[in-house]
Amino acid sequence: MNTQFHHVPVLLEKSMQYLSLTPGAVVLDGTVGGGGHAEKILERTAPDGLLIGLDLDQDALNASRRRLEVHGDRVKLIQTSFRNLDRALDSLPCEHVDAILLDLGVSSYQLDAGNRGFRFQDSESGSTPLDMRMNPSQGETAADLLKRASAEEMQSWFQNYGELPGSRRLAQAIAATRKDQPLETNADLLKIIREAGIGRGRSHHPATLVFQALRIAVNDELGALEEGLEAARSRLKPGGRLVVLSYHSLEDRIVKQTFRRLARGCICPPRLPVCTCGLAPSLRILTRRPDLPDETEIKSNPRARSARLRAAERIEESVSL
Repeated sequence: MNTQFHHVPVLLEKSMQYLSLTPGAVVLDGTVGGGGHAEKILERTAPDGLLIGLDLDQDALNASRRRLEVHGDRVKLIQTSFRNLDRALDSLPCEHVDAILLDLGVSSYQLDAGNRGFRFQDSESGSTPLDMRMNPSQGETAADLLKRASAEEMQSWFQNYGELPGSRRLAQAIAATRKDQPLETNADLLKIIREAGIGRGRSHHPATLVFQALRIAVNDELGALEEGLEAARSRLKPGGRLVVLSYHSLEDRIVKQTFRRLARGCICPPRLPVCTCGLAPSLRILTRRPDLPDETEIKSNPRARSARLRAAERIEESVSL
């Protein structure tokens, strides 16, 4: 399937507002995708700002390279996860950056490309491989995971990553079915979901939460987010901004809790009269509540509906005595 890479940037102007960019700034876009946010970043940091773009998906990097080629050597693109941003910056080398943007989740291209396995509402689901890897050249596919995982492990994915009612029932159904027939295509999984009675009476497609859970498990998305946020905090200059766009409650919860922890610093018990942990605050939270897309943006880009933006600023850590 030859799908052109496209990804409409979500909350674009809000993102730029919180990034607070100036000419000459060095900015890391940890999920460069098709280059929508990156293009605006390069405009705001002209004439000599630097954009460092990371992405696991080679198709995304190819699309960004074409879109941003007019900016020449102001663009550095690297195929890696933002969880590895320390190594990516070291390879340039670049010690600290002025701003970091993380636009989480999957792009419209990845959802629409039938051979990637992210979508399920497709007449071609019978030939769509259960893949779901952000980088199709690395790691286990969804089919691989469903082949080797125990029923308990699958139940944990569906319950924790998809918050799916009937997680245990679905996991047991998959374990029973694969004894006689391996799950290789999206249609194979959809058949089990339907026969197990998952999602009956719910307004959205019953496979929505199942595919979300599998995608998160395949790509270790929540683990990558936790590591990426810690690395982002350490590589921001004092005064540098971190903006994160998330698309479901699991991601948003991790961002919110990490920001709060880094803004609090000290983790000593409240009853302890003197701090002994030595941890100082390293972030200042800029968004008390997440910013949401307005109705105009949702109407023009329905996939923006679930977006949540949180932003923070790096502060100079005081030395604990």
